[in-house]
Amino acid sequence: MAWTHGKFYWNELMTRDVEASKRFFETTLGWTFEGMPMPHGGNYWLAKVGGEPIAGFMPLAGPEFANVPESWLGYIAVDDVDARLKKATAASGKVMREPFDVAGVGRIAILMDARGVAIGLMTPTN
Repeated sequence: MAWTHGKFYWNELMTRDVEASKRFFETTLGWTFEGMPMPHGGNYWLAKVGGEPIAGFMPLAGPEFANVPESWLGYIAVDDVDARLKKATAASGKVMREPFDVAGVGRIAILMDARGVAIGLMTPTN
């Protein structure tokens, strides 16, 4: 998937009931799903249209997600996650998750903007 700095690149549904969410979007929009094993167990679910990945479903399972609300999270493609995160914190943003790498996907960081709204930054590998 081609990407451009500053444009939305990915959307992710964070949900406590992945199966119910999958059923809803399958019935409503005809989406299909493919599971990708996560490093610490369970699956991350790719939502697809015509075989093309268009979103991800992230299960909110485990104590580390106790205070995370169910919601959609958008990811914006950036040229350099680490540099952009420094700019965001200088502009009163707050880091929610330090930069991390996902093999075959890219480098990602999660933050809150100056108003407290969550957003992901991502430098895709392709």
